[in-house]
Amino acid sequence: MQVSDSSSRILAGLLEARTGQQLTMSRRWRIETALSSLLRERGIATLDELITILVMGREPALPNLVVEALLNNETYFFRDRQPFDLLTQQFLPALAKARSTKRSFKIWSAGCSTGQEPYSLAMLFADDPLKWQGWTIDILGSDVSGQVVDRARAGVYTQFEVQRGLGIQQMIRWFTESEEGWRAAETLRRQIRFQVHNILEPPPHPGQFDIILCRNVLLYLSPEKRAAAFERLASALAPDGALMLGAGETVIGQTTRFAADRETRGLYRLADGADADRRARTA
Repeated sequence: MQVSDSSSRILAGLLEARTGQQLTMSRRWRIETALSSLLRERGIATLDELITILVMGREPALPNLVVEALLNNETYFFRDRQPFDLLTQQFLPALAKARSTKRSFKIWSAGCSTGQEPYSLAMLFADDPLKWQGWTIDILGSDVSGQVVDRARAGVYTQFEVQRGLGIQQMIRWFTESEEGWRAAETLRRQIRFQVHNILEPPPHPGQFDIILCRNVLLYLSPEKRAAAFERLASALAPDGALMLGAGETVIGQTTRFAADRETRGLYRLADGADADRRARTA
C-alpha cells in the first residue's frame, strides 16, 4: 500500500489539527501500519480512497478514528525503571516532609496512554502501605485519545502487557486474571482517575500538582506548541513540585519556565522555585 506525498500531508495535517502532534517525515513510515486495520474494518481499499472520504466528509466519525490510529500509544509498566527509583528514593521522601501536615499528594501522568504509568505510580505507594498510611494519594492519568483512556479506566491488560515491566510477584499481587484479561486490583484503581485531555489545553482540575510526569509526549510537538505545553504544565505545578520528562526530552532551549533540579538529576522545577531552592541550600 503506497502512501503518496499528498496523502501523507493531509493525514499529518489532520493529526496536528486534532492533537497538536506532528507526523514528521521521519515518522510517516508508520502511516501504512497504523491505518491498515482501520482500512480493513471499514472496507477501504487504499489510502487515497481514505483521503477522498475524509475530504468529502462522507463519514463524520472517520477523522477521529484515523487520528486515534495514528497516535503512538507505546507504554509499559515501570517504563525505563530508573525514573520510578528516582521518585521513591529521592524526591518522594523530601516531598513527604514538606507535606507532613497535609499528608496528601497530587500526581498527574500526562499522556498516560493505556494507563500503565499511573498504575505503576499507584503500586509505588501500595507496595509500602505502612509508610503511606493516612495519606491521600490522588493520581490523575490523562491522554488525548479517548480510546486509550477508556482502556486505562477499565484497568484490564493482556498477558503480554501485564508481564511487560512487572515481576511475577507484582503481577500476582496487583492483578487478577479474568476472561477479559488481567484486571488491576481495586486498591490501585481507587487511587487513580482518568480523563481525556490535551496538554495544550488549560490544565485539568484542580491543578497545583506535586508531581507531573509528561514523558515522551512533548517530542511529538512543534517547537511553538512545545513552548505552549510547557506554559500549561508550569501553571499546573505546585511551587515546590517537580516535572519529569522522558529520557530524550529536556527544557534546555525549549522554555524559560523550568530549570533542571541540580540535586535530583532527571527532574525539573519551576524556574523561580529552582532558584529559591538553591539560595536556601547555600544560605
